[in-house]
Amino acid sequence: MTTLTEAPAPVEERAPDRKPRRNWTPWALLLPGLLWLTVFFLVPILSSVSASVQTGDYDDGFKLTWHWANYHDAIADFGPQYYHSLVYSLLTTIVCLALAYPVAYFIAFKGGRWKTLLMALVIVPSFTSFLIRTIAWKTILADNGTVVHTLASMHLLKITTALGWTVGNHVLASPAAVVCGMVYNFLPFTILPLYTSLEKIDPRLHEAGADLYCSAFTTWRRITLPLSMPGVIGGTLLTFIPAVGDYINAQLLGNPNTTVVGQRIEDLFLRQTNGYPVGSAMSVVMMVGTLVIVMTYIWRAGTEDLL
Repeated sequence: MTTLTEAPAPVEERAPDRKPRRNWTPWALLLPGLLWLTVFFLVPILSSVSASVQTGDYDDGFKLTWHWANYHDAIADFGPQYYHSLVYSLLTTIVCLALAYPVAYFIAFKGGRWKTLLMALVIVPSFTSFLIRTIAWKTILADNGTVVHTLASMHLLKITTALGWTVGNHVLASPAAVVCGMVYNFLPFTILPLYTSLEKIDPRLHEAGADLYCSAFTTWRRITLPLSMPGVIGGTLLTFIPAVGDYINAQLLGNPNTTVVGQRIEDLFLRQTNGYPVGSAMSVVMMVGTLVIVMTYIWRAGTEDLL
């Protein structure tokens, strides 16, 4: 009796191990952005840091001497300017948020077919020069203007003067004028992120809150506000960061007692022969201080809210 044996299976030839080819496409796409950041962001920052520890003047030139005392001068000699920059920018951010939230809420949920037009009206003032918009407030807040007459008739100027925000019966050339100009110029930066977040909220959530016998305020506090937090955080950051470095409003609408850091940096760079190092040190201090404030704010608010 014969037995049949199966033929052995053919041995498969193993292909030689090959290393996967590296995909350079993402790096190529990143290259223009990296070059831009290097040339226009990293190089200026390194240049400012280098200039902040130099000594010299225009005539003899500046030399890198690692003179760290420039930072002591930048902090010790300009305390009021740092205080003004911080207070004005914080007040501007708070007032912008208080004004922007109702506007963004109305456009997102009540705008209907007029949403595009309403958002265009928010953006259109930005098409005018920042400088012209600021100078316009000198007319709006003039002593013979409607604003001053209205505040005087309501006896509010006495209160604001007692608080140090206006000077006598004048609004112009005061801290209040500086904050008003900053709020007007930076308000669109708060409205746009807020509108984007609010517009994504499903209106049926509000109806569900009403069906559960929640008041309008409770529905806003428990549903709308938490869902709109990314816009709140983004809007406040987009307002605070440029506001803390702004000095045009303080220069045109303020007085010698409302000077901010930017004005002093301009003076050191343009009007003093040996002011480059201290002015650069002030710039570095402002950048580091702003970064610390922003990172602390994001950490306290929760980074997931920015997603």
